[in-house]
Amino acid sequence: MNKRRALIMLALALLFGLAAVLLAARWLLRPAPAAANHIVVAASDISLGQRLTPELLKTLDWPAESMPHGAVHDSAALVGRVLRTSVLRDEPLNEAKLAPAGTTGGLSALIATGKRAITVRVNDVVGVAGFALPGNFVDILVNMQASASGSEHAISRIVLERILVLAVAQEVGRDETRPKVVNAVTLEVTPAQAESIDLARSVGSLSLVLRNQVDPLPGVTTGATRNTLLHIEAPPVQADPVPQARAVTASAQPRRHCIDVIAGTQQVQECL
Repeated sequence: MNKRRALIMLALALLFGLAAVLLAARWLLRPAPAAANHIVVAASDISLGQRLTPELLKTLDWPAESMPHGAVHDSAALVGRVLRTSVLRDEPLNEAKLAPAGTTGGLSALIATGKRAITVRVNDVVGVAGFALPGNFVDILVNMQASASGSEHAISRIVLERILVLAVAQEVGRDETRPKVVNAVTLEVTPAQAESIDLARSVGSLSLVLRNQVDPLPGVTTGATRNTLLHIEAPPVQADPVPQARAVTASAQPRRHCIDVIAGTQQVQECL
């Protein structure tokens, strides 16, 4: 009886030992949870040009193995900085989305280095019926009276291409897709382009042409005039009629016949 009880106890010990080994092996082979770090994200949707405040920031646990490039870990370092692009709620913040330190909020934070902002007055037609939104690219047309050969004729031509729209009216948000009819559009240009726009609006009327965001090809044109619009060929240039008239006058004169007449010691020539 004692021997049988000893065998049972031994079997139970082996069984429990085997179960312990299996559980320990399973626990040791289980992948360790990925370490998490705190990064700063947007607490709500934030528009570009807005200055960051503590209420607009929060921290989230983020897996270390998928840490965003340039992520910020201290929210205090971002307070007072200005966004140069719109961000969504829970979107990580980094230096690429921020204007340089010390930049004041508003439109000036969006202007690239070496560029300028110029505002052009438009109406609902000139402004592409409100579809020229911040972040879009446009071409600029000028319609004016040009002088040629002593006469004036109307011409319309593209003078600037792929100009970035910074703002419409006084709004710089880029997350809207519905049209917005405004009376002014602010464009980002180089100093030379700003001079061209200022001159163009003083000599004619301006129009905006919305273009594809990813189309870099220039539009090579010679401009549109009344003749090209109506497919009218320009009259041929006439030569100076004076030489032709002189030639006709010279050819119209009759040919004269002359003979020599000898009278005594004198010789004279008579023409008929």
